[in-house]
Order: sequence, then C-alpha cells, then structure tokens
Amino acid sequence: MSNEKLRLDKYLWAIRVFKTRTQATAACDEGKVKMNGANVKPAKIVSLGDVYDIKTPARKWTIEVIGLLHNRVGYEEAIKYYIDKTSEEDLQMNRAMTASFYTGKRLSKTGRPSKKQRRDLNDFLSDDAD
Repeated sequence: MSNEKLRLDKYLWAIRVFKTRTQATAACDEGKVKMNGANVKPAKIVSLGDVYDIKTPARKWTIEVIGLLHNRVGYEEAIKYYIDKTSEEDLQMNRAMTASFYTGKRLSKTGRPSKKQRRDLNDFLSDDAD
C-alpha cells in the first residue's frame, strides 16, 4: 500500500475538514493549507507522516496524516486517519470565538411588535396628539 496515491484536496474532504472537495481545492489555492510553512497545491500527493496547517472559517487545524482515506466516511471513522496536533493556544482561541458568536442573540418575542402591540401603540400616540 506504500504506492497508493491520494490528492491533498481529496484527503481533506474525506477526513471531513471541508464539506466539499471544491472548498478543499479553493483553500489550497488561497494559501490556507500549508506544509512546513509553505503553501501546497491541491494536487500534492499525501504521504503518511505529513503535517499540515489548515485554516478554515471555523478554526485552525494542525493535523498529522496516519492513514490514507479515499472515500468520505462518517466522523467517527474519519478521525482514525489523522492526529489533531492543534496547539492549546489555537484551541482556546477557537472556543472564545464560538462563545462570542452566541452572545449577540436577542430574546424571543422582542424586537418587532405584533399587530396588537402596534395598534395599542398607535392608539396611545394618537390620544396624546389630540
């Protein structure tokens, strides 16, 4: 199996880092996937032991390849093919960003008034004007 060939974009898609292979290819082209600090092309052949730094919209990853996966499988199976070596600092930053995402939600039933509330407000304001 040492002569197996697998493109980087297909591997990143198969291990569920990106939702589509097109997104994986675009990330490689945009320089968001690096190996040893250098940008890599989507057609690069993946080898066992390679370490990649990946920046996705959701988080930063550092992964080491421990197995080649040609087809997309479920998450529980996919995590067996790489080791997540993301630094603790990056993990903390990811947690902080996800926590800040949920703080801006408004309470239910607030904001735009219902039809009855709007009528009551109009009646109240029109009584003051008279």
